Amino acid sequence: MTQNIMKKYNILFLCTHNSARSVLGEAIASTHASGRFVGFSAGSTPGTKVNPFAAELAKEMGYPEEKLSSKSWDVYGKEDAPQMDFIITVCDNAAGEVCPFWPGKPATAHWGYPDPSQVQGTDDEKRRAFKEVMVGLRKRMDILAAMPLEKLDAMTIQSELKKLAEVK
Repeated sequence: MTQNIMKKYNILFLCTHNSARSVLGEAIASTHASGRFVGFSAGSTPGTKVNPFAAELAKEMGYPEEKLSSKSWDVYGKEDAPQMDFIITVCDNAAGEVCPFWPGKPATAHWGYPDPSQVQGTDDEKRRAFKEVMVGLRKRMDILAAMPLEKLDAMTIQSELKKLAEVK
């Protein structure tokens, strides 16, 4: 009996501090209903901890709390690091920075979102800002998951990934 095992794609979300948007991306990818992705996140100058609102949403998605941490993108440039298929910047600062060399020539794109941790106001207003980022990322991940990635060449995947930046 032959079992059709679907390839899992490694996707790295980058942001400056790796405490909010990129962490949400990691959790969304890793818990996506398609089962097609393993999410990772990192930052150029990581913070000391994950934003509590991002952590709350990640845990609601079923992402293990012990996996929530802010880490440097240097971790994923090491020889023994998982090889990435996709690298997505989610903040404008990280998109403008000189990223490390990523082995394997992953497809890259910028899916920018305003920083929800900068929202002033009540906890409900802050929570709403984080949920907006989560909904936007999930919408893009849903579209990516529906693509026949295993049948597309690298240039087509790169083009489609960049088009997802236009999805609202």
